[in-house]
Amino acid sequence: MKLSSLKGIGEKTEKLFAKAGITDTEKLPFYYPRSYDIYKDPVLIKDIDEDGVYTIYVSIFSDVEIKTIRKLTITTVFAVDEQGERIKLTWFNMPFMKGSLKRGYRYMVRGRVVFKGSLAAMEQPKLYTAAEYEQKLHYIQPIYPLVKGLTNNMVIKAVAQYFASQNNIEELEYLPKELVEKYELTPLYEAVRHIHFPRTMDEMQSSRKRLAFDEFFAFMMKLDNLKVRREYMANECPITEGQYALKLIKELPYELTAPQKKAYNEMTADMCGSRTMNRLIQGDVGSGKTIIAILVLLNAVESGCQGALMAPTEVLAKQHYDTICSLLEQHAIPFHPVLLVGSMSAAQKKRTHEMIRTGEADIIIGTNALIQEKVEYNKLGLVITDEQHRFGVNQRGMLAGKGVHPHICVMSATPIPRTLAIILYGDLDISIIDAMPVGRLPIKNAVVGDDYRPNAYRFIMNEAAKGHQAYVICPMVEESEVSESENVTDYTVELRNNLPGLSIEGLHGQMPAELKNEIMERFAEGKTQVLVSTTVIEVGINVPNATVMLIENAEKFGLAQLHQLRGRVGRGSAQSYCIFISTSKKTESKERLEIIGKSNDGFYIAEQDLKLRGPGDFFGIRQSGDVNFKLADIYTDADMLKKAKDCADYVISNNLQNSLKKSFTQDDIML
Repeated sequence: MKLSSLKGIGEKTEKLFAKAGITDTEKLPFYYPRSYDIYKDPVLIKDIDEDGVYTIYVSIFSDVEIKTIRKLTITTVFAVDEQGERIKLTWFNMPFMKGSLKRGYRYMVRGRVVFKGSLAAMEQPKLYTAAEYEQKLHYIQPIYPLVKGLTNNMVIKAVAQYFASQNNIEELEYLPKELVEKYELTPLYEAVRHIHFPRTMDEMQSSRKRLAFDEFFAFMMKLDNLKVRREYMANECPITEGQYALKLIKELPYELTAPQKKAYNEMTADMCGSRTMNRLIQGDVGSGKTIIAILVLLNAVESGCQGALMAPTEVLAKQHYDTICSLLEQHAIPFHPVLLVGSMSAAQKKRTHEMIRTGEADIIIGTNALIQEKVEYNKLGLVITDEQHRFGVNQRGMLAGKGVHPHICVMSATPIPRTLAIILYGDLDISIIDAMPVGRLPIKNAVVGDDYRPNAYRFIMNEAAKGHQAYVICPMVEESEVSESENVTDYTVELRNNLPGLSIEGLHGQMPAELKNEIMERFAEGKTQVLVSTTVIEVGINVPNATVMLIENAEKFGLAQLHQLRGRVGRGSAQSYCIFISTSKKTESKERLEIIGKSNDGFYIAEQDLKLRGPGDFFGIRQSGDVNFKLADIYTDADMLKKAKDCADYVISNNLQNSLKKSFTQDDIML
């Protein structure tokens, strides 16, 4: 049904919803909130231990001050809480507030509290009388992801109208009743309604758990289908160990670690076996997965096949290409690698496509360009995807589809606990590289408060003076406060003031792909000394000369993601450092950061992350695996992941697939 059938939605508003991916009313219930705003009990200023949104009962005690700076009108007044503690209240471009701010007036003020020294401050607070706030107390308001022009209230009203008009919402359920009861699941129609309008946080949590189960279940069914298909795939391209791989191993200036040798031997055995290889190589950042990939690519070519290596970014693809070309030249290996990326000219692509089609190119390195329809392979025998959590199962399958039944190797540096990896990668055999190369200096870590920031700046200046480079991860901001691009731009300006004389550039996810590549390339080439970024640099860049990683608001990231970010440094021979700046005073945050401050072991950190994730830590958690789940997270929802796995196994082993109604998750999850 068209959105315009709902009250208050005209053609203009309908287009705004379409930009957010909502093209009809049936999509509304699955446009989940990104977080919730809970109207909690008022607090005293002395009880606020960290920045956040609070409600305080105050009395206005100063005159209103209004001043204009350029085109910005700033309205300021001071108030005190019930114990006489002061707070500064500020509004921007709202001079009409003056009429409500008389001395002695009492209000519930609600907004984000920050401390400037010992003085509490609140910007753009909302005012309520005590009676008005009493009406809102404990109300849980959904907060939705928005596009420009679409407001939160628009979405709330549209979703509410949808539920009010539905008489058959029970039909959403796709699982047989006995399975809902067997796995103790909240009925789907209740979960969908209460994820939007929960009466309590417990109700929201149980709803979210059910929807996480659905996402996992759809994923597990997909994996089981892949696994069944692959078990019957005969090895049509046997690949054996050749002289060039042995030559390279012998001539490398270092010895492979025991886990590297084990992974290489497992892959070699797979590729000359009776069925095609489907293997995950899981190794910590910097553990040496790339050299193993190169060795098996050499074996593929020597066995008469082409090998393809797909990277998540152009910069990383080019770095892999340069590494392979250099090794082939140094060790006199007569193979012909080519690079295929989106930014190449039409003429370059045409020539490269021809080399791939005729077999003149035997090692092909690239990005998503490798799976485009125009790319025709001569004899594709091996497909390697690097940092696979940036690719979906379908993308992997599309590249695999370019060969008859090519061998597939997935390399991932995502530190997923072994117990979860076995479930998540049920369609793949798993090799683990859990030792670092000999001589690699461990990264030195420091977990500090924001008062340490000037010292961190001096440290970056000192490292730059030695010819090294640094990454700075921007403070995280609420979507409602400022855009990602503005945040990076503002912070880059601040850094330029604090790091005079250094070449500094900013990078964020909203930039066009071409611009992102240019900025990352300049940093990789050493032309930029400091790269200010969001988590977009979590994967996809290898700069051995970078020795400092400074992460702002470290308490707002999961440990696994912090470890991934830290992995951007420590890739060269020089000592590297990671500085985690945290503004949180919470004991829990300090304990979590203490773990990463003391350990560089990604697998240990992932296990600890799994243990520490609390049931309320639902939003702002990194997406995991190679599915961009809407709600589910493998760490927080490990219990639902296991239930979904058990349920999928039960359905398949008992041939119950036909008893399932069509599930919305099958369509909506990005597989």
